Amino acid sequence: MALKRTNSMPLSREDSATPKSQSASGEQARPDNQPEAATDRAPGKRVLLVDDDREIVESLRVALTAKGYSVFIARDGNQGLALAEREDPDLVILDMMMPKRSGFLVLEKLRRCRPVPTRIIMITANEGSRHKTYAETLGVDDYIRKPFPMDRLLASVERLLGE
Repeated sequence: MALKRTNSMPLSREDSATPKSQSASGEQARPDNQPEAATDRAPGKRVLLVDDDREIVESLRVALTAKGYSVFIARDGNQGLALAEREDPDLVILDMMMPKRSGFLVLEKLRRCRPVPTRIIMITANEGSRHKTYAETLGVDDYIRKPFPMDRLLASVERLLGE
C-alpha cells in the first residue's frame, strides 16, 4: 500500500507494487524490531515518529525533514519509549494502535516519567470520541484522526514547537 495525496492533501491508501521489505525509494526496510534514527539530521527540533505503518511514517518523515526537523522513527510502542529516553525529542507523533504497546500506554508512561513534559500529537484512524477524551485526560497536546491533510499535522507541529 502507498499513500497518495488528493488536492486537499489527506493521506489515503492505494495499492502499490512496492514489496513490504522495500521502501518506496527502493531502500531495504529495517527489521521491525529495530528502531530507526532517520539519516536526515537537520539542525532543527527533534521529532519522534511512533507508528507501525511504513507508508505513513515515510510520508511524515519526508514532510517533517523538508521543514527542517530531525526525525527519529520507532515501529512500535516499546521502541518509541526507548527512543524517547535516548533521543529526548521535542515532540512525539504517536499512533494509537500499535503492536507490543499501544499509544495510550506510551502516552501514559511518557507523562508519568518525564520531568519536563514532551509535546505529543496522537494520530489515529479510530473514530470514537471516548478515545479522544481518554487521550486528552492523559495529557495529549493534539489528537488528529486519519486520514488528515498534511498541512493540518504540520500546523500542529509548528504550533506545539512554538515556530
